[in-house]
Amino acid sequence: MYKYGKILIQKYFDEQSFVDSDIESFNRFMDQELNKIIEENKEIVPTIIPHNIDDFRIKLDKIWAVKPEITEADGSKRNIFPAEARLRKLTYSAPTYIEVSAHINGVQRESIQTEIGNIPVMLKSKWCHINNMNKQELIEKDEDPNEPGGYFIINGTEKVLITIEDLASNKFLIEKSTTGTSEFVGKLFSEYGSYKIPHTMEKLKDGMFYLTFTRVKRIPLIVLIKALGLLKDEEITKFISSENQYDEVILNLVEFASIKTEEESLDYIAKKVGITQSKDVRLDRMREILDKYLMPHIGINKEDRIFKAYNLCKMIKRFIRVSRGEFSTDDKDHYMNKRLKLSGDLLGDLLRLNLKVLIGDLLYNFQRIVKRGKFPSLKTIIRDKLLTQRIYSAMATGVWVSGRKGISQRIQRLNYLETLSHLQRIVSPLSASQENFQARELHSTHLGRLCPIETPEGTNIGLRKNLSLLCSISEQSNEDEAIKQLKNFGLKTIK
Repeated sequence: MYKYGKILIQKYFDEQSFVDSDIESFNRFMDQELNKIIEENKEIVPTIIPHNIDDFRIKLDKIWAVKPEITEADGSKRNIFPAEARLRKLTYSAPTYIEVSAHINGVQRESIQTEIGNIPVMLKSKWCHINNMNKQELIEKDEDPNEPGGYFIINGTEKVLITIEDLASNKFLIEKSTTGTSEFVGKLFSEYGSYKIPHTMEKLKDGMFYLTFTRVKRIPLIVLIKALGLLKDEEITKFISSENQYDEVILNLVEFASIKTEEESLDYIAKKVGITQSKDVRLDRMREILDKYLMPHIGINKEDRIFKAYNLCKMIKRFIRVSRGEFSTDDKDHYMNKRLKLSGDLLGDLLRLNLKVLIGDLLYNFQRIVKRGKFPSLKTIIRDKLLTQRIYSAMATGVWVSGRKGISQRIQRLNYLETLSHLQRIVSPLSASQENFQARELHSTHLGRLCPIETPEGTNIGLRKNLSLLCSISEQSNEDEAIKQLKNFGLKTIK
């Protein structure tokens, strides 16, 4: 039995690498995520434009990267390999180009292709020169044939991006509250592009359900549902539960029976939030807040409001059933409720933030030249060094989006096993100085996913973990594809 096990494990590592999941994540980032980020910021509309023009827009059309290159002092370009980047203290990165066009009154006037920066390249990924090389070719390029890859070279230093373990976004979790007036608290982190908005649902002593999210604190849920377009009490009770008439729901409906229209609901929320402008402005601002910040993962358009209302009804039903003891509370430490952010996801977050900075800089340069009475060319307003500097800085210092530290670390090279261990590390965002006993404990769902032994002693125990030897991480499934398949099986959309 031992002999066969040994052969199987040998065969597994002949075909798979420890860092396959990380490399796949980086490839996905370069193939798909780059275009998605450009799509999110497709149109740029300056506020200051020349007098003789009615409408001016800058559009980001497409983005692409090439394999790592170096521009020498004499201006010549050539391919660079990892060994040279290490020795010459250079960054092993892919020049990235973007196609930008200017549209005046709806007509395209100018279109350019320009370099917007360099993206560090992961060794052994699709964009790396040593990918798919055999043993002899690797030796010729001064590489160790047993080297797994999965790290970056920044200014000659080998850096690894540590995998982050976080709570699953877009998932409604209910837990027992130890503080505050609500016995149970429902939490949902709604993620959409660069937004990650926390939503908190409570039931206070007055028996009312309340929701808190960005800019909106403790608003009655029934009023929110009515503001989203689900107005009839009968419909609300039907969408919460078609089998049971819950007393809690009837109590909430009776309390706000006087609010009968969408406008009344929006006005009620606007006054609670503290928006004091005229009624029309108040309602418009409130609609914008609900579209942008209330469950943006469902959608940010007007037609998505009704689906947000249906989801709030489902959340009420689940909250009631948990508070009555029909369902158990959610276990935050169950690995089903966790997601791992690999290198590709972390680079995606970094690029999203820095592209916004680049767009801000582009707008500033454009508007400054327009104020002088000139009409600038696109080539003159895009600073290609800005994006590169900010990405390199984050990779070199390890300080990431939202101030997280230690994401990028110098790879440990004391011995080969320690290097492999460092490439498979997972870090929890929880503070090492706080107790968090349950988060540090070994959970039954870690079996086969995380190593039960390898964790440091001291304050980081249980917060810094390592993947199991045979663990591979599946990528996030495509929602559109899943819905398409379900529709083929007869799934119908609620209208």
